[in-house]
Amino acid sequence: AFASAFVPTYARTLEAEGPEAAQAVAQEALRVLFAATAVLTILAQIFMPWVLLLIHGGQANDAENYNLAVLLTRITMPYLTFMAIAALLSGVLNSAERFILSAGAPTLLNLCLIPAGFVSTSPVITAKVAAVAYFVAGMLQAGVLWWGVRRQKVRLGLIGWPRVTPAVKRVMTLAIPGTIAASGTQINIIVSQSLASFEVGAKSWLYAADRLYQLPLGLVGVAVGVAILPRLSRAARNEDQATSQSTMDEGIGLAMALTLPAAAALAIAPVFLIAAFFVRGAFLQSDADQAGAALFHFAWGVPAFVLIKVLAPAFFAREDTKTPMRFALVSVAINTVLGAGLFFWLNRQGTAGFIGLAIATSFAAWVNAISLGATLAARGWYRPGPVLVSRVIRAALASALMCAVVWVMLQNFETIRAYTAHSKALGAAVVVLAGGLTYGFAALLTGAIRIRDVRQALRR
Repeated sequence: AFASAFVPTYARTLEAEGPEAAQAVAQEALRVLFAATAVLTILAQIFMPWVLLLIHGGQANDAENYNLAVLLTRITMPYLTFMAIAALLSGVLNSAERFILSAGAPTLLNLCLIPAGFVSTSPVITAKVAAVAYFVAGMLQAGVLWWGVRRQKVRLGLIGWPRVTPAVKRVMTLAIPGTIAASGTQINIIVSQSLASFEVGAKSWLYAADRLYQLPLGLVGVAVGVAILPRLSRAARNEDQATSQSTMDEGIGLAMALTLPAAAALAIAPVFLIAAFFVRGAFLQSDADQAGAALFHFAWGVPAFVLIKVLAPAFFAREDTKTPMRFALVSVAINTVLGAGLFFWLNRQGTAGFIGLAIATSFAAWVNAISLGATLAARGWYRPGPVLVSRVIRAALASALMCAVVWVMLQNFETIRAYTAHSKALGAAVVVLAGGLTYGFAALLTGAIRIRDVRQALRR
């Protein structure tokens, strides 16, 4: 979110005034950002019990778990400061169209968290180690990006009194509504989790579903949005509508080519995927059935979640962060009202209320995405071209073929397990691999995914 405000300002300064002036903007912005997030982290350490009471009030009666949650959140809270630093450093790299480090740095979190799961058989100790792993991962992510920025001959330092220069003030003015705009989906998740805490087991079911449907959002939506922002910013400054149009078409086309198969897979095999990844220990097959029901309704919202991340940069590039913010707030309002209404109504009907939360989240995301697209068209900033429409259709056809193959394999899953030493995990891996290969070949044959796009991405 911060990068969406920082990149246009930094890139404009770099182009108009040169590297030294751009470095000065980055330096001052970094110090202000570090100071602001450090203060916020300290305040959160002090008021964390009340913050968690607001977010997870349904669990406040369980004193032991509640106190543990307070401790764990306090340990992980400094991760916010590290991520703020990482966001600015990523913005510097992205302005130079260097994306590999920015895209790869988040994987350090997984590399730190995975070993934490094997430290102890005690869930409490494991949770504490994982919290420390978050802290370590934050330092590593910021450190790797700092190294990448230095390789671009940009020298930045945290030592020094923060000064709100006109350029920094401009970045902050854009960043506040931009942060709200970019956080719409995350706010909706928090709202849903808060409501789910009043239904036994619902939080864990939603959490499992969240982990899967958030994958394409993080891997595709955020990555594509970050990649196209510098090009859109330059096109907007130069009033180059043709480049802006082609950049948006390419970005949306690639995003949908990677998102549609993911959404289709989540919709056709939600319970199967949840069971493959989460059924172990206290998480039973019955839990997978419930989480799968939520995942199905999240699945039809996945394209909207990704579109929001790809459409919003068209506004950010023109230094308009207020319009996406307004639509994000409308989305949050719709999700809150519709989610709460469906949750309590379904509960009164004797049906799982958390399903209503998934429906509301996806519906609100589509309202947000359609609003962004319609506004871009109304302002003459972007209209989908025929090449994009054709590419999306081809991606949909390739996804349909993938779904057919996956469906046949699911009908014969016991036979597949017989060839994988009756291992459910290996059998699931075979199904996922077959589905991915089917889509990959079909997408290449139809042109939904083009070799040159892959080569260009790897070069960056």
